[in-house]
Amino acid sequence: MLESIPSLIEKTFPIPGRFKSKLPSDIAELSHLLTNKRGNRSLSYLTRPNFLSAYLHYFLPWNLYRLCLLLPTLNINLQAGDSITDLGCGPLTLTSALWLSRPDLRNLPLEFNCIDRSGPVLEAGKKFFAALCESADCKNVLWKINLIKEDIDIRLVKGAKKRKPAALVCSVNMFNEIYENLSHNDTEGLRQTAKNATKTLCNEAAKDAPILTVEPGVPQSGKFISLLRDALMNFGHSPSSPCTHAAACPLSNGATKTIKGRNWIDTKKRWCHFAYETTDAPKELRKLSAAAKLPKERLVFSFLFTGSLTAKKGEARIISDAFPLPYNRFGRYACCEHGLVLVTGEKDRIENTASGSVVHIAATGQYDEKSGAMISAL
Repeated sequence: MLESIPSLIEKTFPIPGRFKSKLPSDIAELSHLLTNKRGNRSLSYLTRPNFLSAYLHYFLPWNLYRLCLLLPTLNINLQAGDSITDLGCGPLTLTSALWLSRPDLRNLPLEFNCIDRSGPVLEAGKKFFAALCESADCKNVLWKINLIKEDIDIRLVKGAKKRKPAALVCSVNMFNEIYENLSHNDTEGLRQTAKNATKTLCNEAAKDAPILTVEPGVPQSGKFISLLRDALMNFGHSPSSPCTHAAACPLSNGATKTIKGRNWIDTKKRWCHFAYETTDAPKELRKLSAAAKLPKERLVFSFLFTGSLTAKKGEARIISDAFPLPYNRFGRYACCEHGLVLVTGEKDRIENTASGSVVHIAATGQYDEKSGAMISAL
């Protein structure tokens, strides 16, 4: 189904021939506005038809692909009649991804509160979701979609509209639009943003309801996710994934070990994020990326999902690429209750242990002199 998404988008949102040749350049321009030219971006950038079209044809399918890698790995348990609130939903990306990647949920009557500041984006999302259901010959769609045009100001939680407490609260690529203007050294500003975000998320959630936040896989986002984790724990929401523990995040507050009088684990160089190859991504999407001179060889993101922690003692989550070590060994960094761990082993075995995998490690009392991470064989 993912392979057919680009053609479904083209069918649902056709571009007149005279404008089609401009699509790659519009995608490139929008990408710059979302990354290195953020200061030139207005809050209503997606109300421009060319940018909305670029978003729908390029960013929507890539975000769907990213979420379809993530969502099936999470312990999302919903019951008939449950409501899901998606803050900053864009063109209903999370709703469509959940429908694609969790076909078992399609038979449940669920209610989605899809909240975004842009009316055209919401309408486009509803149109795409309807086309998605139709393409799968789903005639009796049990999901109720509520489009809510609302500007979410995380500083004004008390003034937010009260909705039915949701059984699942989500925000995908929303908070980075707030903290992206902060200096990378402004930890206090980022911490306050995480506290405000936590209040906003918890304000929408039913008691003990899981919360999912997905952000870009860059250092600033990784740091924000770590601080968000701390703030959510203060509100009684334990991390369920990617964390394998509820201890302090080893990547949020600097060094976790002091070795020979020196502090290690530089959080400017290491952050919690996950990278996946894109070889299985839709071919037409990869062709469009190449035409826009934005080839994607990997998808990278940071995320946090709260709920009941089911991890077992000695489990660690892989959070880095593989890299060579002395004596023909290879390693990856992982996170566990002991802090940062350097997991080592033979090249093939380490390379085949993908980013995001949960592995079993043993406390050794040995630490890597370069990073300060505890060393453990895979």
